[in-house]
Amino acid sequence: MSVRHGLLALLSTGPRHGYQLRVEFEASTGATWPLNIGQVYTTLSRLERDGLVEPGEADEQGRVVHTITAAGREELARWFSTPVVQSDRPRDELVIKLAMAIAAGRADVAEVIHRQRTATMRALQQLTMAKRAATDSAAQRLVIDSMIFQAEAEQRWLDHCEAVLKEER
Repeated sequence: MSVRHGLLALLSTGPRHGYQLRVEFEASTGATWPLNIGQVYTTLSRLERDGLVEPGEADEQGRVVHTITAAGREELARWFSTPVVQSDRPRDELVIKLAMAIAAGRADVAEVIHRQRTATMRALQQLTMAKRAATDSAAQRLVIDSMIFQAEAEQRWLDHCEAVLKEER
Protein backbone atom coordinates (compact mmCIF):
# COMPACT_ATOMS: atom_id res chain seq x y z
CA MET A 1 0.00 0.00 0.00
CA SER A 2 1.22 3.41 -0.74
CA VAL A 3 1.14 6.16 1.84
CA ARG A 4 -0.53 8.25 -0.85
CA HIS A 5 -3.56 6.01 -1.04
CA GLY A 6 -3.68 5.49 2.71
CA LEU A 7 -3.91 9.23 3.25
CA LEU A 8 -6.59 9.53 0.57
CA ALA A 9 -8.59 6.78 2.32
CA LEU A 10 -8.41 8.64 5.63
CA LEU A 11 -9.31 11.95 3.99
CA SER A 12 -12.33 10.32 2.33
CA THR A 13 -13.97 10.21 5.77
CA GLY A 14 -13.44 13.93 6.38
CA PRO A 15 -10.91 16.79 6.40
CA ARG A 16 -7.77 16.37 8.52
CA HIS A 17 -4.44 18.00 9.16
CA GLY A 18 -1.13 16.17 8.80
CA TYR A 19 -0.66 15.12 12.41
CA GLN A 20 -4.18 13.64 12.53
CA LEU A 21 -3.44 11.70 9.36
CA ARG A 22 -0.21 10.32 10.82
CA VAL A 23 -1.88 9.19 14.05
CA GLU A 24 -4.87 7.63 12.27
CA PHE A 25 -2.67 5.92 9.66
CA GLU A 26 -0.55 4.32 12.39
CA ALA A 27 -3.65 3.32 14.40
CA SER A 28 -5.25 1.79 11.31
CA THR A 29 -2.17 -0.31 10.58
CA GLY A 30 -1.76 -1.43 14.18
CA ALA A 31 1.38 0.74 14.47
CA THR A 32 3.17 -1.70 12.17
CA TRP A 33 3.91 1.04 9.64
CA PRO A 34 5.19 4.13 11.46
CA LEU A 35 5.12 7.31 9.42
CA ASN A 36 7.50 10.21 9.71
CA ILE A 37 5.51 13.44 9.90
CA GLY A 38 7.72 14.83 7.13
CA GLN A 39 6.61 11.96 4.88
CA VAL A 40 2.98 12.84 5.58
CA TYR A 41 3.45 16.50 4.61
CA THR A 42 5.55 15.63 1.54
CA THR A 43 2.83 13.24 0.40
CA LEU A 44 0.13 15.84 1.06
CA SER A 45 2.07 18.34 -1.09
CA ARG A 46 2.22 15.82 -3.94
CA LEU A 47 -1.47 15.00 -3.58
CA GLU A 48 -2.23 18.73 -3.73
CA ARG A 49 0.02 19.17 -6.78
CA ASP A 50 -1.83 16.29 -8.49
CA GLY A 51 -5.24 17.82 -7.69
CA LEU A 52 -6.27 14.97 -5.36
CA VAL A 53 -6.54 17.07 -2.18
CA GLU A 54 -6.98 20.74 -1.46
CA PRO A 55 -5.74 22.67 1.52
CA GLY A 56 -8.20 24.58 3.63
CA GLU A 57 -7.69 27.36 6.11
CA ALA A 58 -5.22 27.00 8.94
CA ASP A 59 -6.75 26.27 12.34
CA GLU A 60 -6.04 28.28 15.50
CA GLN A 61 -2.76 26.36 15.93
CA GLY A 62 -1.64 27.09 12.37
CA ARG A 63 -2.30 23.56 11.06
CA VAL A 64 -3.68 23.34 7.55
CA VAL A 65 -6.63 20.99 7.14
CA HIS A 66 -6.75 19.05 3.86
CA THR A 67 -9.83 17.81 2.02
CA ILE A 68 -10.06 15.14 -0.66
CA THR A 69 -11.23 16.35 -4.10
CA ALA A 70 -13.50 14.61 -6.59
CA ALA A 71 -10.37 13.53 -8.49
CA GLY A 72 -9.00 12.19 -5.22
CA ARG A 73 -12.16 10.15 -4.65
CA GLU A 74 -11.89 8.77 -8.18
CA GLU A 75 -8.24 7.81 -7.61
CA LEU A 76 -9.14 6.14 -4.31
CA ALA A 77 -11.98 4.18 -5.96
CA ARG A 78 -9.59 3.09 -8.73
CA TRP A 79 -7.04 1.93 -6.14
CA PHE A 80 -9.63 -0.01 -4.13
CA SER A 81 -10.95 -1.70 -7.29
CA THR A 82 -7.54 -2.68 -8.68
CA PRO A 83 -6.08 -5.97 -7.38
CA VAL A 84 -2.49 -5.93 -6.12
CA VAL A 85 -0.34 -8.16 -8.32
CA GLN A 86 2.77 -9.97 -7.16
CA SER A 87 5.00 -7.97 -9.50
CA ASP A 88 3.90 -4.74 -7.76
CA ARG A 89 5.27 -5.92 -4.42
CA PRO A 90 8.87 -5.34 -3.39
CA ARG A 91 11.38 -8.14 -3.73
CA ASP A 92 11.68 -10.51 -0.79
CA GLU A 93 15.10 -9.92 0.75
CA LEU A 94 15.12 -13.32 2.47
CA VAL A 95 14.61 -15.16 -0.82
CA ILE A 96 17.41 -13.17 -2.43
CA LYS A 97 19.68 -13.75 0.61
CA LEU A 98 19.24 -17.53 0.47
CA ALA A 99 19.63 -17.67 -3.30
CA MET A 100 22.83 -15.65 -3.12
CA ALA A 101 24.16 -17.71 -0.19
CA ILE A 102 23.70 -20.85 -2.25
CA ALA A 103 25.00 -19.33 -5.50
CA ALA A 104 28.09 -17.76 -3.94
CA GLY A 105 28.83 -20.68 -1.65
CA ARG A 106 30.21 -18.17 0.86
CA ALA A 107 27.79 -18.80 3.73
CA ASP A 108 26.54 -21.70 5.80
CA VAL A 109 23.04 -21.80 4.31
CA ALA A 110 21.74 -24.06 7.10
CA GLU A 111 22.90 -21.46 9.62
CA VAL A 112 21.25 -18.64 7.65
CA ILE A 113 18.00 -20.63 7.70
CA HIS A 114 18.36 -21.39 11.42
CA ARG A 115 18.95 -17.73 12.32
CA GLN A 116 16.00 -16.64 10.20
CA ARG A 117 13.73 -19.27 11.73
CA THR A 118 14.69 -18.06 15.22
CA ALA A 119 14.00 -14.43 14.29
CA THR A 120 10.71 -15.34 12.63
CA MET A 121 9.58 -17.34 15.67
CA ARG A 122 10.42 -14.38 17.90
CA ALA A 123 8.43 -12.08 15.62
CA LEU A 124 5.53 -14.53 15.61
CA GLN A 125 5.47 -14.55 19.41
CA GLN A 126 5.49 -10.74 19.50
CA LEU A 127 2.70 -10.58 16.95
CA THR A 128 0.63 -13.06 18.92
CA MET A 129 1.04 -10.90 22.04
CA ALA A 130 0.15 -7.80 20.02
CA LYS A 131 -2.98 -9.51 18.76
CA ARG A 132 -4.06 -10.27 22.33
CA ALA A 133 -3.46 -6.63 23.30
CA ALA A 134 -5.11 -5.15 20.18
CA THR A 135 -8.16 -2.97 20.52
CA ASP A 136 -11.47 -3.83 18.97
CA SER A 137 -10.39 -2.22 15.70
CA ALA A 138 -11.00 -4.56 12.79
CA ALA A 139 -8.33 -2.74 10.78
CA GLN A 140 -5.68 -3.39 13.44
CA ARG A 141 -6.75 -7.00 13.83
CA LEU A 142 -6.59 -7.64 10.09
CA VAL A 143 -3.12 -6.09 9.81
CA ILE A 144 -1.78 -8.16 12.71
CA ASP A 145 -3.48 -11.33 11.39
CA SER A 146 -1.87 -10.76 7.99
CA MET A 147 1.55 -10.40 9.59
CA ILE A 148 1.00 -13.59 11.62
CA PHE A 149 0.00 -15.50 8.48
CA GLN A 150 3.07 -14.17 6.66
CA ALA A 151 5.36 -15.26 9.51
CA GLU A 152 3.74 -18.71 9.56
CA ALA A 153 4.16 -18.98 5.79
CA GLU A 154 7.81 -17.96 6.13
CA GLN A 155 8.33 -20.75 8.69
CA ARG A 156 6.81 -23.29 6.27
CA TRP A 157 8.98 -21.96 3.44
CA LEU A 158 12.11 -22.27 5.60
CA ASP A 159 11.16 -25.90 6.32
CA HIS A 160 10.83 -26.41 2.57
CA CYS A 161 14.26 -24.82 1.97
CA GLU A 162 15.85 -27.23 4.44
CA ALA A 163 14.18 -30.21 2.76
CA VAL A 164 15.34 -29.11 -0.72
CA LEU A 165 18.90 -28.57 0.50
CA LYS A 166 18.96 -32.03 2.11
CA GLU A 167 17.85 -33.55 -1.21
CA GLU A 168 20.71 -31.74 -2.98
CA ARG A 169 23.38 -33.26 -0.75
